[in-house]
Amino acid sequence: MTVEGFLVNPEPLRSLYGHVPDLSGVRIRSINLNWRGPTVTLRVDLPLYPEEAPQEWIDAGLDTVQCQFQFLAVEGISLTDWTPPALGDIELVPEGIERRMQVRFRGRGLSLDFECSESLRVGHVSAFKIGENGLDDGRHLFMSRIDARRHSSLPGTEDRTFYER
Repeated sequence: MTVEGFLVNPEPLRSLYGHVPDLSGVRIRSINLNWRGPTVTLRVDLPLYPEEAPQEWIDAGLDTVQCQFQFLAVEGISLTDWTPPALGDIELVPEGIERRMQVRFRGRGLSLDFECSESLRVGHVSAFKIGENGLDDGRHLFMSRIDARRHSSLPGTEDRTFYER
């Protein structure tokens, strides 16, 4: 099953790509663990830039799409070798019982495993120009009108409304 089958809100990615891109070759920028839910939120650079990007993104010379994936009802987290940004593949494997799935990330800089609900949410979709040494600390243009009004770059990790919702 593809990631699109698990997303409860695939529209933001479909509107950019015409489909939901595969999660192979992604760059994980951050991991937020929240006891409420409990949830795991991954901030991820997608491997491909959309062919039909919004004109504002093209005019600004942006070249990378970033978003957050939020996993709910998380259990059994195993996290090792965290050296961000981590480059690799996110694998989603349905367990077939009680609408649960296993999430695995294997790649350079991270080994991550957990079990969660089969419902996956995408949020805070933005584009930016990747910086020297792969940094993402420059200007971000967000798809969501609310995000666009609130942020012109990534907020600090203390911004709970950005990283926990």
